[in-house]
Amino acid sequence: MFVKNPKFEISAVNPKQYPKNNLPQIVLVGKSNVGKSSFINTMINRKKLARTSSEPGKTRQINFYNIDETFYFVDLPGYGYSKMSKQEQDKVGSFIEQYLFNSKDIALIVFLIDIRHMPTQNDKLMYNYVVSSKKPFLILANKADKIAPTKVENTVKTLQKELNPLMDNPFLPFSSEKKVYSEDIWNFIQNYIKGI
Repeated sequence: MFVKNPKFEISAVNPKQYPKNNLPQIVLVGKSNVGKSSFINTMINRKKLARTSSEPGKTRQINFYNIDETFYFVDLPGYGYSKMSKQEQDKVGSFIEQYLFNSKDIALIVFLIDIRHMPTQNDKLMYNYVVSSKKPFLILANKADKIAPTKVENTVKTLQKELNPLMDNPFLPFSSEKKVYSEDIWNFIQNYIKGI
């Protein structure tokens, strides 16, 4: 998909600040530093629209990126970042929960995990959370460039069995470095964005 004019629109912490134009929203969840911002930049073929950082825990608000006035990529704060105070974690957790369960514009949740590691307890909690939201979702095994190409398919299956033993939810590999996976993901996303 060719993206012409993506732009950062707003950082929000409560429903009054969410965009009001009812465009479909593709929501990114995952632990801190799993690569949500890099995913956005790769998918829209821009280097720095979504700010990335080597330091986890930088995203503390819900960031809305308007993609050609047709849909949003929505970057949620990562979880599992230990340096954030308990009070901050509770606050961030509260507005994430409020958004995920109450926003009527969420078209798809994209849940990123790290292909190099078995899912953590936090990943499993988030997986259950995403399932209980009753919204469509896609799980991406990110950082696929960090393992041998011949191992990617089997590693994705192993991770899927761990998180989703019934193997009934969609899992795909992804890499911000090697863009070979982007087209498959665009094809998946486009099923949930009407009018593109």
